Amino acid sequence: MKRFFSVNDITDLHTTIKEAIALKKAPQQNNHLGKGKTIGLVFLNSSLRTRLSTQKAAQNLGLHTIILNANQEAWTWEFEDGAIMNGNTVEHVKDAANVLSQYCDIIGIRCFAGLTNKEEDVSEKVYKLFEKHAKVPVVSLESATLHPFQSLADCITIEEHLPKNKKPKVVLTWAPHIKPIPHAVGNSFAQWINASDYEFVITHPKGYELDTEFTKNTTIEYNQEKALENADFVYVKNWSSFKEYGKVIPVEEDWLLTNDKLKESNNAKIMHCLPVRRNIEITDEVLDSENALVYQQANNRTYAAQIILQKILENNE
Repeated sequence: MKRFFSVNDITDLHTTIKEAIALKKAPQQNNHLGKGKTIGLVFLNSSLRTRLSTQKAAQNLGLHTIILNANQEAWTWEFEDGAIMNGNTVEHVKDAANVLSQYCDIIGIRCFAGLTNKEEDVSEKVYKLFEKHAKVPVVSLESATLHPFQSLADCITIEEHLPKNKKPKVVLTWAPHIKPIPHAVGNSFAQWINASDYEFVITHPKGYELDTEFTKNTTIEYNQEKALENADFVYVKNWSSFKEYGKVIPVEEDWLLTNDKLKESNNAKIMHCLPVRRNIEITDEVLDSENALVYQQANNRTYAAQIILQKILENNE
């Protein structure tokens, strides 16, 4: 394994999930793999779980960790090839990526969607330019369109709570928010669940359809309560409009997830990537219930990152 950007970089998803779960019993069993090696974690955007879980995963493998908050601590990057840099940008991404490759054996980079230029975001311009110029394996800590470590952690969490003797029904439901939110978590969850053998439904108001590049032929249900019927897992997440790119389209219906809406579910487990706007996306009563898996998801972020970093280190032994 030489990179990690999406589910397509996983050879066998089911096996990878099982291997990640096994790591929880002895997290430091392979700490020899990272001895004398360094991972650089580059953040162009804010982070809590991604930053700390990936750092912990690296430490479990014996890796030294360097964290760079690039937007605050580095020179401003230029992303245009052939640019005459007589403006606000100070260092070209090709120079930054090359230099970081001399200090690090693996690099992780986090670069959100800007939500202003659809073509640029969908093309993954920032991530792909960085990966192009890096000389070591690069892993995504969330990009403009995908959040693979989060989705692997989600798959691990679902695997650990599967209902007995039935194919689970997994529902991804849109939720309200106070500002435009990128599509990466929704896209990525759809991509990974589509790679699993689950019944999968996405529910959202009309106008909030995700990119079909990731949803494929997933069933779309515009009636949230109907979608929640017999659900075993309900993943709650907001995203802005993809068609009217980055816009917040007014919604008349109430999409806040409440216990009352979950009555027709199969005592569904509740998931969210965090951070969550309590009582805007999900009520306190749902988030604080015994069916909420949000903290288990956060814990599994460590093992999702660790199994991927382990495979990269093994490939480069």
